[in-house]
Amino acid sequence: MPVLLALLALLMVLSLTIGRVWLDPREIVHEVFSPAPQVAGLIVTELRLPRTLLACLVGATLGLSGAVLQGFTRNPLAEPGLLGVSAGASLGAVIAIYFGMASLFEFTAPIMGLAGALGASALTFALGRNGGTMALILAGAAVSGLAGALISVALNLAPNPYAAYEIMTWLLGSLSDRSWNHVLLILPFVLVGCTMLLYTARGLDALSLGEIQAQSLGIDLKRLRLLVVLGTALSVGASTSVTGAIGFIGLVAPHLIRPFVGAHPRKILLPAAVLGALLLLLADIATRLIRIGPEIKLGVITSLVGTPFFFWLVVRLRRTSP
Repeated sequence: MPVLLALLALLMVLSLTIGRVWLDPREIVHEVFSPAPQVAGLIVTELRLPRTLLACLVGATLGLSGAVLQGFTRNPLAEPGLLGVSAGASLGAVIAIYFGMASLFEFTAPIMGLAGALGASALTFALGRNGGTMALILAGAAVSGLAGALISVALNLAPNPYAAYEIMTWLLGSLSDRSWNHVLLILPFVLVGCTMLLYTARGLDALSLGEIQAQSLGIDLKRLRLLVVLGTALSVGASTSVTGAIGFIGLVAPHLIRPFVGAHPRKILLPAAVLGALLLLLADIATRLIRIGPEIKLGVITSLVGTPFFFWLVVRLRRTSP
């Protein structure tokens, strides 16, 4: 944890200095604390600082939820989109863009995205609440498929090329042009959702022995399932509603942490959250450094980096499986 936190602090400083306009750290400190900040101070406080904090919030949420879902399902390939939350949030934002509501109010798309995430999680929980973990996973897959199909319909029937472009741009995921209002919008939901996910630590440790053994140790599986679904819906749904769909962070972070802390789910949660924040912040810095025309979207970077890891993980599981 000390190493991860030190690296995260270093990346946060780099994130404030790197961009179209490179800034000296000493200039940043002077401008931030100056009573009359100049252009450099405004760039830091109004553009880069909220973007940096948003990257940390979203990355920590994805890393934590990925660790919880892998422990809850006892599936090393589980990730935050497993329960249909990410797809639901994407569908809500796409609806706002498709019908032109996003142009009426700045936060219409994020609010609709959050509503879509909560609706998708409610449907997932309603479909799989009495069927055990496998039923919940299948319900999440069904909800994700339905939301994906409706997003495809919206793209196919987009009223104009501009709307289709806006939908595709949002789906690729990005932290650019995000402000303090976006941070404040998702902060309460992220804090409440992550707190609920952290409360699952004891239940996840017991569940690693099996559902029957967990119940014999006094774990209420229905309550645990509700905490996982609702915590993921609030935290990941809020994050996705602002940044768009960002993959692989929730899948990769727990696996990178596990060799250092062991297989106990409780020990993985906090380090995975910090590593998730670190990875997403690093990916966001990469989007600013790579200049090949328009800025590469954040979701593209995480997919390009995460896909090889996913293939390696599948091959490794095949080799270790009996």
